Amino acid sequence: MNHIVPKCLPASLLVGLLLIGCGGGGSDAGGAAAPPAGGTPSAPVDGPAWTQFGNTSQHSATSTIATQELATVRWQTPVDLAPPYRPSGALLAHYASPVITSHNTVLVPVKTGANGGFRVEAHAGGNGVLLWSADTDYVMPPHNWVPSYNLALSSTNRVYAPGAGGKLLYRDNADTATSSANWQSLVFYGAPAYNGAPAAFDQSVFINTPITIDAQGNAYFGFVVSGANPAGLTSGIARIGADGSGSWAPAATLAGDPTIAKVAMNSAPALSNDGQTLYVVVNAASAATPLGVQYGYLLALDSQALTLRRRASLVDPGSGIAARVSDDATSSPLVGPDGDVFIGVLESTFGAHNGRGWLLHFDSTLASAKTPGSFGWDNTPSIVPTSMLPSYAGGSSYLLLTKYNNYAGTPSGDGRNKVAVLDPNAVQVDPVTAGVTVMQEVLTILGTTPDPAAPAGGVKEWCINTAAVDPASGSVLINSEDGYLYRWDLATNQFTQRIRMNNGVAQSYTPTAVGADGAVYAVNNAALFSIGR
Repeated sequence: MNHIVPKCLPASLLVGLLLIGCGGGGSDAGGAAAPPAGGTPSAPVDGPAWTQFGNTSQHSATSTIATQELATVRWQTPVDLAPPYRPSGALLAHYASPVITSHNTVLVPVKTGANGGFRVEAHAGGNGVLLWSADTDYVMPPHNWVPSYNLALSSTNRVYAPGAGGKLLYRDNADTATSSANWQSLVFYGAPAYNGAPAAFDQSVFINTPITIDAQGNAYFGFVVSGANPAGLTSGIARIGADGSGSWAPAATLAGDPTIAKVAMNSAPALSNDGQTLYVVVNAASAATPLGVQYGYLLALDSQALTLRRRASLVDPGSGIAARVSDDATSSPLVGPDGDVFIGVLESTFGAHNGRGWLLHFDSTLASAKTPGSFGWDNTPSIVPTSMLPSYAGGSSYLLLTKYNNYAGTPSGDGRNKVAVLDPNAVQVDPVTAGVTVMQEVLTILGTTPDPAAPAGGVKEWCINTAAVDPASGSVLINSEDGYLYRWDLATNQFTQRIRMNNGVAQSYTPTAVGADGAVYAVNNAALFSIGR
């Protein structure tokens, strides 16, 4: 195996984990037991909720509570009971972030079978004791890499989960242990239509993105349609209002391009800071279409009417032609505090930018394309307040945290895989493609674990698709394919803590999240780990 396709994979089968020193505190211990079955749940703890992919409807992934020390794996639980390991050992499945209530109940989506089947488990955050479990009827859309199954949590403590046929399942009082038959459902094209032909809809309509929910409780998601159905649905974007009303709009119609097939797989819609504009990525490819034709657009929609405000083509800044919007990625729009919008894409010709892709950058209206970042593949950046870097002297009001791998096996990739903090409004020459101007690197840090299959100096890849930022400690929490979770202190530009979850595995990129008590949650090798004191 090599790194010709960028993903969190080693260049060959893992032959052993090289355990190396790391400055500061933390632990190399791992392997905590599973949550105690039938035990006494830990007491609720009041704190900020982690509500969805990237925590907010802008996907900023910024915590509003200080994270606990990375001292021990407190508990762990599977997120996939039948992980789809490839013969090489690779695990090419996207796993969702947990969502966590303001009373510290951790809601975990769990894949139960080799070809699908999902349930939602609610665990007490302090010790992982199971509070309730509820099966869903969700059916995965056609796919290559297993798509992510994401939950969302409203401000009224209602948890939403995707269901079959495009239904949105929900349960109120997410902290309460109630029966597994407690799901209720909302249908964006109308419950009478679904109830008239449920089998037809279940076989042809599939939610294919995370659910994004706003402060008022309105929910948004993409769906893909694979065949004829009684309601005449075609692939598009759906909205279910807080009052239960539903609406939708076709992706191809919104894009003004009949070749557009759907909202891009795994790409969570994002909302402007005032909630009035919805940003959605659409692409021209089905899961079976070669990557070379997976071009797409970023759309700005009226968030209530789902009508088009503006369309922006997603263009490779190196080649000047259409970038690729991959269905094997989880790249979602990020909305900055100033309203600017960022979206990761792959380069138009794979390998021309070492498989790194680009982080495209637009103003809030999408009328103006701004300086891109030098990495975008399968990554949603996180917001870093400038106060986290005391030495920063630039003019931006915020910075961006992003994975910054440089994949071995690509034309000039050296395997020196990094994480970076970028200035969205300052520029430098691209470190890979001479002549392209990109966002300025404020900080970068190299991974710590050597990769024996990479060139000399190469290290294991960073496994990040959205990384939690902790302004209170001035650090970020980042996952590596070496099996460790790291704390990167931005003031010192050092890894000050790390903790081992397992011996490392070749896997798709994964999220980190923060609980109401400041515990850190990371997904690694088909399991969710609760890490703290």
